[in-house]
Amino acid sequence: MTAATHSSSFTPGADTADAVLLGLDPEQREVATTLRGPVCVLAGAGTGKTRAITHRIAYGVQSGQLMPASVLAVTFTNRAAGEMRGRLRELGAGGVQARTFHSAALRQLQYFWPKAVGGDVPRLLERKIQFVAEAGSRCRIRLDRGELRDVTGEIEWAKVTQTVPADYPAAAVKAGREAPRDLAEIAQIYGTYEQLKRDRNMIDFEDVLLLTVGILQDRHDIAEQIRSQYQHFVVDEYQDVSPLQQRLLDLWLGERDSLCVVGDASQTIYSFTGATPDHLLNFRTKYPQAALVKLVRDYRSTPQVVHLANGLLNQARGRAAEHRLELVSQRETGPDPVYAEYPDEPAEAEGIARRVRDLIAAGVPAGEIAVLFRINAQSEVYEQALADAGVPYQLRGAERFFERAEVQKAIMALRGAARSGGNDALLDDVVELGAQVRAVLSSTGWTSEPPTGSGAVRDQWESLAALVRLAEDFARARPGATLADLTIELEERKAAQHAPTVQGVTLASLHAAKGLEWDAVFLVGLTDGMMPITYAKTDEQVEEERRLLYVGVTRARLHLTLSWALSRAPGGRGSRRPSRFLNGLRPGSAAPGSAVGAAGGPAERGARKRGRRGPVLCRVCGKTLTEAGELKLMRCEDCPSDMDEGLYERLRDWRAVQAKEQGMPGYCVFTDKTLMAIAEATPAEAGELAMISGVGARKLERYGADVLAICAGGEPGAADPDDA
Repeated sequence: MTAATHSSSFTPGADTADAVLLGLDPEQREVATTLRGPVCVLAGAGTGKTRAITHRIAYGVQSGQLMPASVLAVTFTNRAAGEMRGRLRELGAGGVQARTFHSAALRQLQYFWPKAVGGDVPRLLERKIQFVAEAGSRCRIRLDRGELRDVTGEIEWAKVTQTVPADYPAAAVKAGREAPRDLAEIAQIYGTYEQLKRDRNMIDFEDVLLLTVGILQDRHDIAEQIRSQYQHFVVDEYQDVSPLQQRLLDLWLGERDSLCVVGDASQTIYSFTGATPDHLLNFRTKYPQAALVKLVRDYRSTPQVVHLANGLLNQARGRAAEHRLELVSQRETGPDPVYAEYPDEPAEAEGIARRVRDLIAAGVPAGEIAVLFRINAQSEVYEQALADAGVPYQLRGAERFFERAEVQKAIMALRGAARSGGNDALLDDVVELGAQVRAVLSSTGWTSEPPTGSGAVRDQWESLAALVRLAEDFARARPGATLADLTIELEERKAAQHAPTVQGVTLASLHAAKGLEWDAVFLVGLTDGMMPITYAKTDEQVEEERRLLYVGVTRARLHLTLSWALSRAPGGRGSRRPSRFLNGLRPGSAAPGSAVGAAGGPAERGARKRGRRGPVLCRVCGKTLTEAGELKLMRCEDCPSDMDEGLYERLRDWRAVQAKEQGMPGYCVFTDKTLMAIAEATPAEAGELAMISGVGARKLERYGADVLAICAGGEPGAADPDDA
């Protein structure tokens, strides 16, 4: 086996075609050198598919078989497109276009609109949810926040499957859609939404594809102009194409077959958006002469992680499962996956935070750790637990790196220092590039040691630290590079959205984690009803949930923990079961279909306690509580509050002082909901305070005396610490 290594972000430019092929395994080399005719690459997780296709393009360019401007490489996210552009640039193929479907279509639409339609291109609507809300209001249909999001998703699905409003009800029934409202109501809202856009001369992202398709279908001269420029196409993540994207690709190709597609049917997890693996699975039916290459050598994960991933797919059913790839790890042996069971969700979050802290103490960088969950609503309890443990974290999907204020300020400072050259006092007697960057960034707030705590201050420091590490990598890869060279590199990365790694534990949904990888991954909340999610009714929907878990497992390089909680809230009835997908895989569990009970095994027993109490009820109306914020307050959000407003304000003032002294945001001390719960309960002793959700043992020890003193009408610090 070959040990996987963490390569630098910067690789020496390949100046010959043979140099491009160095380091590729036999299957990757076959992909790289098969430049003519249709090519289908079935690439399992961690098998180096991006490496294979970027080296394929670079080999074609370096060997003179492909002109850079004639190649269009298409993928699905800006991050993936940026990474592809960065790699192509390093391999000497910087002139190749690597874009998302939407980005490529938008450029073509903007360029050809005056010729095809005339006038200015309609403005792009970036957030359609506001228009959907207005459309619902005009139809006299009231949508709550969840319904608004789901109806917007239905409209997006209808558009990528090329379904008009009048045909939506029948199409939704045929596709087995779980609609959030009556199908006729959604069709009415959909039609009104489209009319609103027309009235205001606006288009959404799906319109970009639809209009480009329309122009290419109607204007053969424009279609031929595009085909004369782009003669070779590469499509990554081909299992995720929608019917509309496939139609656009067919129009780009025309009658030609110079197409290379790369995908893995076992990673199809976006069918709710209209994605389908059928185009990948039917590729050799459409192109009988297509070359087929399978990549199964997994360079990412240890044999233990790969064994679990293969085990998950061995239980899968359906057409995608028939084409599954059996991965073969190329790494040295590693630790076994850990299966951890907890009595409730807060205990699970605290347990995971402890494990994360232990990994960091053992030398695993925070940026190489991820906590992945099924839905975004699960994030809050982990944010709180990590903050309580003093562990920095970042939410996946937050503001782009190069758009952060501190990063823009830092790049301006570096650019200014580069222009001034030897006249900058900060750089006196500083020669090495990394040291120069550290000196310049010290003027923008960077220090050699991180600030204590988490939150905004720590986030800003992590952004600057990422720039420092990037500069150090750049200096090692480009001996003799100057500050001016680094600023050019930063500008190119900004244009490509190729961001450096920020050192904070990543919190993300399983869908958002697609395409990413970490040294350590925690898959949390793995109970039936969450994985598979409760609204996965059909066999195919359940199988997609299994594939989603497979994607989560294959994000881990070395450490993998799978955990679940027996109840939602402390004291709740422990009636939950571990995900059925783990049956036969976790130690002590029975395989699917076995009569032996699946419970038991050496799962973590720490604090496992099956309670007999029923669900948590609202103390005002008696309704069962489910939301995290309501569980903190022990009442429904809209039930009347008996909160002591004055006490709440005193607690907020005290929290602000604590947060400032410790250099952390206020929520790391106590969240607003926890302060509200304290102000409603007005605890008189430590035991009562400890019963409030959000007040764990650590916070009770640290803040209990102050909080109890404030609740008693006194001043913080006046009570005897032993009272708490």
